Amino acid sequence: MAMLRGPASLQLAFVPREIATMFRLLLFFFLLWLGAAGPLSADDFDSQRQRLLREITDLAEETAVETGRPTFAAPVMAALGRVPRHRFVPEDQVPYAYKNRPLPIGHGQTISQPYIVALMTDVIDPRPDQRVLEIGTGSGYQAAVLAELVGQVFSIEIIEPLAQEAAKRLQALGYTNIETRAGDGYYGWESAGPFDAILVTAAASHVPPALIRQLKPGGRLVIPVGAHFMAQYLLLVEKKAEGGVTSRQILPVSFVPLTGGEQG
Repeated sequence: MAMLRGPASLQLAFVPREIATMFRLLLFFFLLWLGAAGPLSADDFDSQRQRLLREITDLAEETAVETGRPTFAAPVMAALGRVPRHRFVPEDQVPYAYKNRPLPIGHGQTISQPYIVALMTDVIDPRPDQRVLEIGTGSGYQAAVLAELVGQVFSIEIIEPLAQEAAKRLQALGYTNIETRAGDGYYGWESAGPFDAILVTAAASHVPPALIRQLKPGGRLVIPVGAHFMAQYLLLVEKKAEGGVTSRQILPVSFVPLTGGEQG
């Protein structure tokens, strides 16, 4: 028994040192690789962005039956090509910034999938003379894309830290045609309305009546509708000249829920 315990104790004494040595070697080689690779350059981001645009183009064609849009307008695609998505995600998400998928931005929220950003932007037929309201600023990415295409963007975010961070980020990037504020987007932004178009970037249980009121005749509202963890559809609402509205489902989607207001 003593002899059996002896070798076992000897092994246990040496295992931690062996692991530590292996760990140091792995860390050494990792740091060498990291130093050789260096941070991603502007050229790296540009090539990733171009690849993303090709993926969005392909996906638009694949979903044309549902959306009725086999291609997205050239100005919309050009706007996505100009906006640096890596500036709108946390540092640990930068390597994935140009993947065609949503990414976490903190506070239980996400930055939308680029294809969905392109689709929602294209659906409102953006023009330089438009005033557009966005509900759910998040990190500010969708607002930045809109600002490349329309005259003025108004964006509301209910989570105050996100609203503050987005405002600073957009200012640092030189966007002068975006106005943001912290508030409950369910009720819109009446003092800034009416709007030529409204985009809602969180799923509501129904279309908020205030947003219909704040939409100009001839205007378009795009909003995901449906309960969280249940079926959601991207809905296009159009306001007629006489004030009536029509709506149609565009595509099944999955969004974080709209909070505040009269949900439920």
